[in-house]
Amino acid sequence: MPTNKLAENVYQLYFKQFGSCVYVIKQDRDNILVDTSSEENGQELLNELEKLKINPRDVHILLITHKHPDHIGNNYLFPNASIYSEENINQLALLNMRPIKVPGHTKDSLAFMYKNILFSGDTLFHFGIGRTDFEESVPEKMQESVNKLKHLPYDILAPGHI
Repeated sequence: MPTNKLAENVYQLYFKQFGSCVYVIKQDRDNILVDTSSEENGQELLNELEKLKINPRDVHILLITHKHPDHIGNNYLFPNASIYSEENINQLALLNMRPIKVPGHTKDSLAFMYKNILFSGDTLFHFGIGRTDFEESVPEKMQESVNKLKHLPYDILAPGHI
């Protein structure tokens, strides 16, 4: 599984099998993950974190873009992490991290703006937008959410899948 360095202390992990990308942010003493991919990718995820010198017990925060299994399948690997999703996102207090509610792909979809990087989950991709044909989708909100993201001042798009 390749790891791409997106910026200083920010990494994109992607996998051989289907699953979301996982983004790693090393911020001061906090190790933050955006999504954890499919359970099938668990060992690859642990291997890549080891290369980055991150022990799963030292991951402090999981930011969840939405609760599809291909995004949350490895949450259990991080026993010391606080998990933030749409339900409790107002409790998140991280420097330079702005959560953005983007209903469409799911009713509880989130994106995160970190400095000049937009973690867009399954709302916005490099060459399109996310699906809205799931039971939990809100298709009538998708275009509004995409427009909200497209107008943010980001330089790097970090989507849920590449």
